[in-house]
Amino acid sequence: MRCGPLCRFLWLWPYLSYIEAVPIRKVQDDTKTLIKTIVTRINDISHTQAVSSKQRVAGLDFIPGLHPVLSLSRMDQTLAIYQQILTSLHSRNVVQISNDLENLRDLLHLLASSKSCPLPRARGLESFESLGGVLEASLYSTEVVALSRLQAALQDMLQRLDLSPGC
Repeated sequence: MRCGPLCRFLWLWPYLSYIEAVPIRKVQDDTKTLIKTIVTRINDISHTQAVSSKQRVAGLDFIPGLHPVLSLSRMDQTLAIYQQILTSLHSRNVVQISNDLENLRDLLHLLASSKSCPLPRARGLESFESLGGVLEASLYSTEVVALSRLQAALQDMLQRLDLSPGC
C-alpha cells in the first residue's frame, strides 16, 4: 500500500499535537527580566552615576535620550542605536550589555509578532561612520553618557511594557 501525504501527516500528528507555543505572557515577563538584568549590569559599572541622563553633552547629541511615547518599533530602533554605539566602543565593560541588547531586541520582535505587528529589523545610526572621530576622542565620555541614557530608556521601557505598547 502506498502512503500519500495524508498518511504521512497522520503519522506525524501525535508529535505535532505536543508542540505548544510559548505563552506571550512568558515572553513579556522574560523581556522585563532581561531589562532589569541590563539595568543591574549598568549599575555595576561604577562610573555611570557620574552623569544624569538628561544632561546635554556637546558632541554626543547622537546618543538618544528619552522619547515620550515608545511603541515596539521605536523601542527596537532605540535599542539598535545603543547597540551600535556600545559595540563601537570596544570596551570590555559593555560587551555583555551589547549582547543583552541583541537578545532584548529579539524578545521585542516576538512581542510584536504576537500582536501581528510588522516590525522590520531596525538599523542603527545611518551617519555613524562619520562619528568615528568623536568616539575615538572621547571613548570614556561616550560610554558614560550612553550607559546613563540607556539605563533611563530601559527603565522607561519597563514601565511601558506594562501598558501593552502598540506597534
